[in-house]
Amino acid sequence: YMLEVGGLYFQDDEVERLRDYLLRGGFLMVDDFWGSQEWANWEYEISRVFPPEEYPMIDIPLTHGIFHIVFEITEVPQIPSVWFWQGSGGQTSERGEDSAVPHCRGIFDKKGRLMVVVLHNTDLGDGWEEEARNPQYFEEFSKKRAYPLGINIVVYVMTH
Repeated sequence: YMLEVGGLYFQDDEVERLRDYLLRGGFLMVDDFWGSQEWANWEYEISRVFPPEEYPMIDIPLTHGIFHIVFEITEVPQIPSVWFWQGSGGQTSERGEDSAVPHCRGIFDKKGRLMVVVLHNTDLGDGWEEEARNPQYFEEFSKKRAYPLGINIVVYVMTH
């Protein structure tokens, strides 16, 4: 589980180790990074691990099993940090127009196994860890969005 990868920099040995780990059956979930600058950094660093010509990072369609294995997920949720949500009067896009659309992307191995799930312009982790700070946040983001998608991801990865 990696988060806030907008400033991530892989050392050369980390590139090799991460590639080996994932190709041998490992899994990586990436979460909590926002906007086009942070996306560009992540895209550059992960392309060092998996060249996009060989292992493209694609939008995972809502028809994919990861969205249906336990809970029916009909959209990629945008979950802001509880602090941002409270301070902004209920906004969900932490970088305004630059992060208005949440994405769930993936990288698959040559046999079609999902190795990497990338959640961009959303923060599932805050939905898990900040649930007790605000009852309304818990109801809207933890209970309805973060838990269901997180559970689906774990169950899917453990069974595929």
